[in-house]
Amino acid sequence: MAELKDITPHLSVAAEQAQRDGRQRRQLRTFIPELVQLERMLAEAPDSVRTRVVTRVQVRDLTLPVYRTDLGSDSPDAPVVLFVGGVHGLERIGSQVVMAWLASVIARLRWDAQLQDLLSKVRITLLPILNPGGMYLNQRANPGGVDLMRNSPIAAQGRSTFMLGGQRLSPRLPWYTGDPEQGMEPENQALSRVIEELLPGRPFSLALDCHSGFGWQDQIWFPYAYRRRPMRRIDSVMALKLIWEQSYPNHNYVFEPQSAHYLTHGDLWDYFYKQINRKGQGTFIPLTLEMGSWRWVRKRPRQLLRLDGFFNPLAPHRHQRVLRSHLVLMDFLVQAAVSHEHWLPTGDQSVLLREAAMMHWYREA
Repeated sequence: MAELKDITPHLSVAAEQAQRDGRQRRQLRTFIPELVQLERMLAEAPDSVRTRVVTRVQVRDLTLPVYRTDLGSDSPDAPVVLFVGGVHGLERIGSQVVMAWLASVIARLRWDAQLQDLLSKVRITLLPILNPGGMYLNQRANPGGVDLMRNSPIAAQGRSTFMLGGQRLSPRLPWYTGDPEQGMEPENQALSRVIEELLPGRPFSLALDCHSGFGWQDQIWFPYAYRRRPMRRIDSVMALKLIWEQSYPNHNYVFEPQSAHYLTHGDLWDYFYKQINRKGQGTFIPLTLEMGSWRWVRKRPRQLLRLDGFFNPLAPHRHQRVLRSHLVLMDFLVQAAVSHEHWLPTGDQSVLLREAAMMHWYREA
């Protein structure tokens, strides 16, 4: 009996812990099915797909992980492709697109010899759900009310759009930049550590951050968002645009600098581009995919009755179409990174492409 009494408290504690874990699992299945799907996918992935937790986010009584997945070459000279999703918790489709591409790659790894050869020449890193707390709460910002895309220490040069460009009034209002004295939010600090580990010293690196936003067309934005003057290596963006259009002439993407639409404070990719560019090594091209959500709303107006309906395709057939429509772009970016030496401009070609970019995007500026 004495032994049974000694064990009973431990059994009750274990039962309570199991009950809490079960309750957390049910909550995650209800509010973040993407996180449950991602964990299941990574658990079943081959050993060549490496996963780690870069940070954990506390929201209410839950602790949510931010997963990083790596595959491909470990060579420090290999080009890098970084795919990011879920920066805004409401825009679940961004995470779902990144996960759809990852699921395709994991399935093909088992039989596709050409893919295996390609991955031996490039390093691919994915952060499919950067803001799980915001996704759990079904809000754009992270649990602290900070818009992660307005949170870097960089200020707009010129008048930014009121509120939309970032505001410091209150975390209760959208597009809150956070307190600059507190530094970047934990999710952004984790992303910064990943970039600092991966990108410096590489000959070429490229990032694609997947969002949904108001618009009729899918747009690919590139820095800068804080000023209307071009980035230093604008010729490389023009070269990438040209080889994409030559390879896939029937595409529906619009390539533009974000500043063509509005200026913002604290843009993440402006900040990371400047940080890497200061080191003066290699070429880094950060891109943001903005999926046009107005088309989904126009074809299904009752989506406006739901908050997530503003930013995500809710009709099953349309959702499937969106998930498959961006796979070609993501495959192309990986192949472009591997073959960067064959299209990245140098010398006179660089000068010509810079002039072409200035005429195409910055004529008014």
